[in-house]
Formats: sequence, C-alpha cells, structure tokens
Amino acid sequence: MSPRAVNAGVALAYEERGEGPPLLLVHGLGYTRGGWGPAADWLAERFHLFLLDNRGMGQSDKPPGPYTVAELAADAAVVVAAAGLERAHVVGTSLGGMVAQELALGWPERVERLVLVCTTAGGASAYPMPERTVRLFGEVPDLEPEVALRRMVENSLADATVGARPELVEQIYAYRLANRPDLAAWTAQAGAAAAFDSLDRLGGIRAPTLVLTGTADNVIDHRNSHVLAEGIPGARLEHFAGGGHLFLWEEPERFAAAVADFLEEDA
Repeated sequence: MSPRAVNAGVALAYEERGEGPPLLLVHGLGYTRGGWGPAADWLAERFHLFLLDNRGMGQSDKPPGPYTVAELAADAAVVVAAAGLERAHVVGTSLGGMVAQELALGWPERVERLVLVCTTAGGASAYPMPERTVRLFGEVPDLEPEVALRRMVENSLADATVGARPELVEQIYAYRLANRPDLAAWTAQAGAAAAFDSLDRLGGIRAPTLVLTGTADNVIDHRNSHVLAEGIPGARLEHFAGGGHLFLWEEPERFAAAVADFLEEDA
C-alpha cells in the first residue's frame, strides 16, 4: 500500500522514488501518478520524487463532486506536509498545472520552484479549448469505455506522433486501460478545471517558474502558456515544437532535462 495523507477525511495516495531534492509531481485530468511514463524514471535519477494520485484517481479516495482546484491544491499541500517536507519543487501538467498554480498562490511556503506544463490560467480571457477536444469530451459519456480511452490518448498526442509512432499510442493506451478513471470522479475533476481562473492572481506567484508547452497541443491551446509566462513575474517559457499535450511522453528525456536543469539552477 502506498503512503497516504489525509485532508478533511479524504485519503490521498502518493509514491516516493529516487534521491535528491524533493519534487512533487501533480498530473492532469483522469491520470494517476503513473501517468508520467518514462519521464519519471529520468527525473528520479536527480530528484526525490513524490508522485500524487489526485483525489478521485488511482488509490486516492473518490469523494462525490464537485471538486475545485483549491481543494486539489490543499490536498497537495497536505501531502507535502505528511511527507515531512517544509518545501518542494512542484511540477504540474494540465489540470495538475492549475493545481500547482493554486498551491504556489495559497501555500507559497511549500513551493521552492514551479514548472507548469501544458496548462492555463483559465477564466474568460483564456484561449478556449480546441473545438475537437470540446466535441470529444461531450461524446465520452456515450462511448464504449475502451473507445473513449483510445480516442483520448490519440487526441492528447500530436497528430504527427499518432501517425508515426503507433507503438507509443499503444503504450499509453495500455496504461490508461490499466488505470481506468471513475467517470463520476473524472467529471468532478473536469468541472474543477473548467471553473479555474488564476489570471488576475498570477502576479502573486513568487516561486521561480518555468512554463513548458507543446506547439501541437490539441487539448489546451498552447497560447495559454504565453499568458502564464507573461503574468508570472520572471517566468520563462520553453516550446516543444510539434509536441502534443502529452509531449512529456513523446520526448521524456528532453522534458526531464528541461525540468531538471531549471530546478537545479543556482543549487
């Protein structure tokens, strides 16, 4: 059984790997802590990883929704404390990137450095979700679960990757089949993401921040990463040209190197 932290009665599972400075990894909608793929292996060579199952996923409790990003961030803060850490670097992708923003804003004493991956500040001024993904999300409840998972995997990769690397599609699809999300919890997480808005608060993030984005992201318009980088004081922006929403699976070694190099600056 994985270690657990408890926030207001909700048990949160997490896993520790590697040695080095502490690094909390927070994944996105419908993904468990195993959703980092080979990138986690690379990062574990240089950091002590804390990989979190967000509420609703994996071995964490699945309370009824709705969820909020603030609740998910409070969960993450409790995990950091339960692990005996004062502070940790934080990497969040997609919904996890929203959680990471909220954590840096609400619990700045817990965040050393921040990496935001394929995510958004949300709100009415955000670049909207691409129409193809809006349609897919609307179709998911009526699709056979296996069909829905495969389509979600393919949509999360760059179109060029789907065409050229069918073995990667199958690898991620196998992971998703083995970690099928609970539909009610998935919906609760999706609602949290849809309601998130940090745009007017970005200036309050004080942790040194790196923003990473794939230019062929079909899930979150990559221009939202420009908004984040412009709104967070001193933030840097790095593009993964041709990368999809899951570019961390498409280029795991490069992704891990970009994260590690940033986190180890001035160490």
